[in-house]
Amino acid sequence: MTPAAAAPASSSGADLQSDEARAAAVVARMRRRSPEADPQSRLPDVHPERIPRHIAIIMDGNGRWASKQGLPRMFGHRAGAAAVRAVIEECGVLGVEVLTLYSFSIENWKRPEEEVEALMGLYEMYLEGERDQLMRKNIRFVQIGRRDGLPKMVLAAVDRLMADTAANTGPTLCLAVNYGSRAEITDAARAIARKVASGELSPDDIDESTVASHLYTAGLPDPDLLIRTAGEMRVSNYLLWQISYAELHVTNKLWPDFRAADLHAAIRDYAGRRRTFGGLAG
Repeated sequence: MTPAAAAPASSSGADLQSDEARAAAVVARMRRRSPEADPQSRLPDVHPERIPRHIAIIMDGNGRWASKQGLPRMFGHRAGAAAVRAVIEECGVLGVEVLTLYSFSIENWKRPEEEVEALMGLYEMYLEGERDQLMRKNIRFVQIGRRDGLPKMVLAAVDRLMADTAANTGPTLCLAVNYGSRAEITDAARAIARKVASGELSPDDIDESTVASHLYTAGLPDPDLLIRTAGEMRVSNYLLWQISYAELHVTNKLWPDFRAADLHAAIRDYAGRRRTFGGLAG
């Protein structure tokens, strides 16, 4: 073999070593947050660098799932809660830092009163029932959305769980409840306007970071990947500011049927894309 022929092999070996070192560094960072993180065991074909830090999901299809089974809609919502648990657990192993789930929109108040009451009761039970698991997994819980209109018992359960998990240093589970992105941006605009009116803030100093810091999600990274189930091709007033550069993945799976394999498919789809953020691909 000539020296000229040997050079590419040496370069390739160095690249491989560098790639393995980067992967090890990423996994080490993940494990500082979530000791069980082992993305290469689940997705050996996806470099750990390509695992999204923040995944947002529009959980759609609970009612349709129940109808297909010949069951009342609430059975679909209960089955959907089981899917939530499975996805939370899998995100922990994959090293995902933040999981944000669209649980109840402002528009959902238009549903029949008995369904809304049952949903609120189910949510309260979920909050109470998941505390021990979240503490074991070192998961911090937060809720985003307007508090006005939510039942007092639900708010009390939310506040207890947020307080109990506030010191947890692992992944973040964020539930969007009584949430609408237009309402969120409106609330941020009002808060900024109050600061301007009081002289605390100059209009000339308002920039994108100012707006972001007044959103419900302040302190969280923007989603890298948005998943929507049940085949619907819309974002439904969800995280409109935050998903400006997120990759979108739509699956026909109804939410109660969504499992780890479906999450893996979404991440593979994401990992195969080149994100340029408005620039040119390298």
